[in-house]
Amino acid sequence: MELLEYQAKELFREMGIPVLPSQRIDHPSDLKRLQIPYPIVLKSQVKAGGRGKAGGVRFVENTIDAVAAAHTIFHLPILGEYPQVLLAESKYDSDQEFYLAVVLDRHARRPVLLGSQCGGINAEAALDKIQKVVLDGEFSPFCARQLALKMGLRGDLILSVSAIVQSMFQLFVQKDLDMVVINPLGISASGEVMALDGKVTVNDEALARHPELATLTSKMAKPHKEKQAPALPANLNFVDLQGNISIVCNGAGLTMATLDLVCAAGGQPANFVNLGGESSSAAPPADLCERLEKALEAIAEDKRVKVVLVNILGSATACEATAAVIETHLKRREGAARPLRPRHFVVRLAGSDLAKAKECLAALKVPFFEALDAAAERAIELAEELNVKADK
Repeated sequence: MELLEYQAKELFREMGIPVLPSQRIDHPSDLKRLQIPYPIVLKSQVKAGGRGKAGGVRFVENTIDAVAAAHTIFHLPILGEYPQVLLAESKYDSDQEFYLAVVLDRHARRPVLLGSQCGGINAEAALDKIQKVVLDGEFSPFCARQLALKMGLRGDLILSVSAIVQSMFQLFVQKDLDMVVINPLGISASGEVMALDGKVTVNDEALARHPELATLTSKMAKPHKEKQAPALPANLNFVDLQGNISIVCNGAGLTMATLDLVCAAGGQPANFVNLGGESSSAAPPADLCERLEKALEAIAEDKRVKVVLVNILGSATACEATAAVIETHLKRREGAARPLRPRHFVVRLAGSDLAKAKECLAALKVPFFEALDAAAERAIELAEELNVKADK
């Protein structure tokens, strides 16, 4: 999962990597209460690349120009993606711009340090000039200095740039990341270094070990009028995302595996809920049912959710109870004055003696699967079918 620039810079700041004074902008009117002095740069916060060339980065000298520029950027799609948040940042005068990265080479199964003196928007056009240091063993400051020397740096720049590389690697390891990029690393005329842009890719499989990253991803750009977080018990781990499929599981590992599978298959999770209980013995049926009921009620209030994928691992009793909770929920929603939300449920249960659970769900016309990949594919299909109908 890729973080937006302002979120990546929050992590940089924690690691002591120098970043400029900045402020998140959710609406053009926020610029009337700007806390940083002009001139500033306004940046579209999208995951797509090429925003500078597309007009998603604007320098402004005063509030009037800033508000006008913000209106333009908010309505500017970059590779089909509209920003829902901007970053206002102090202007920085660079004498040079470098490219730095720490990436996970999955084929070699080891981290790689990358660096080049050709940074900024032209970095991709100078791939042949990017230097590489493959970490065959433990990381040491020598590895960072080796990269700086390969980049052709001299004097104080060797120390300052290698210090940034060390901090990037520490962030990479501490947060179990797939990639950390600073492009460009601005170098002033006096030799000061500054991370002017950043990209961080989170390893989805590590989210369970890093709740602070799950919190960051839950704060992905939202409309100015943010909806209230659902009122759920503290033992329910709810993370809000930006798609249309809700994922409900019992256990952190099962939740992350389901989330990964849906994303890998092209689905767009709206949120995920971990009901807790890493095994059937840790989540008695009565407790599981109560938590599942509360989770489904909260999900039903989210207009974005088109499909709920329920994936429960437990005993035969827990599986039968899960089906009963879904039945009660659907019948209650059918009798409500407002339209039924979400429109579809897909259920995957794993346990012994599932006959009664299957019978209950079949009567409700709720798709049931014993294979998780099949359940995820059906959930994605249903969500796409509803999107097509909505577009017509």
